[in-house]
Amino acid sequence: MRIAERRLRQVLAAALRLRCPRCRVGALFRGAFSMNARCPVCGLIIEREQGYFVGAMYVNYAVTVGLACSGFLLLDHYATIPLRRQLLLWGTFAAAFPVLFFRHARSLWLAIDHIFNPPAPAAVRKAPDGKPKPRS
Repeated sequence: MRIAERRLRQVLAAALRLRCPRCRVGALFRGAFSMNARCPVCGLIIEREQGYFVGAMYVNYAVTVGLACSGFLLLDHYATIPLRRQLLLWGTFAAAFPVLFFRHARSLWLAIDHIFNPPAPAAVRKAPDGKPKPRS
């Protein structure tokens, strides 16, 4: 396996585990919907600019629509569920899934951005406690 493919897999695996795309160790979220400003391990700035995570909404929308449409078509083909019941089922899914997938959509967006537009390496200095800290 080539180095680029291995790195891509590692970054996407870290995204699915909600970890930093650079160090693959630090947690991205500190609460259900609140993200850390920086990676607690390597200091990567998570939100680079205002509106940075608009792309995550596109990821969330694409996954939701893909699952809802394919689920509808598969269920329509293999089951005899009335159309009204299917629309109720997939409408409820399309309303609830984006909320549940919110954290992973942001994590995947951050990973995609990290792969195609990696941040410049930040200078790291030692803090008094001996741990590396990113330079402000």
